[in-house]
Amino acid sequence: MGFQNWSDDIILVDLPREPRMRSELKTLVEIVRDRGDCDVVVDFSSVDIMTSTSISGLLRLRKLLTDCGHRLIFCNVPAATRSVFSVVGLDEVFEFADDKFTALAAIQSTSGSRQKV
Repeated sequence: MGFQNWSDDIILVDLPREPRMRSELKTLVEIVRDRGDCDVVVDFSSVDIMTSTSISGLLRLRKLLTDCGHRLIFCNVPAATRSVFSVVGLDEVFEFADDKFTALAAIQSTSGSRQKV
């Protein structure tokens, strides 16, 4: 998985295909837990299938971030993968953007208001 520090408070992640996805999600959760104060954008461009274990890892990551007042946004989600989220009712749980730049802009627009509070 490619981790990129887009800024001091945003991590950009290129999610790999299964079976590497599961272990890489565990690593990402550890990084976010250690780092603490960040938002995460996950790019699904390389993802072709989702397992229940990977979905569980994404839910753990979301909980960790939302508990700290941060965001998790998925981008470049293929239609087949998006339909998996929809079928299991997670399309209302996760936040989606068309591409990396839209996701980053959404985070940056809200992080400015978070800093003013």
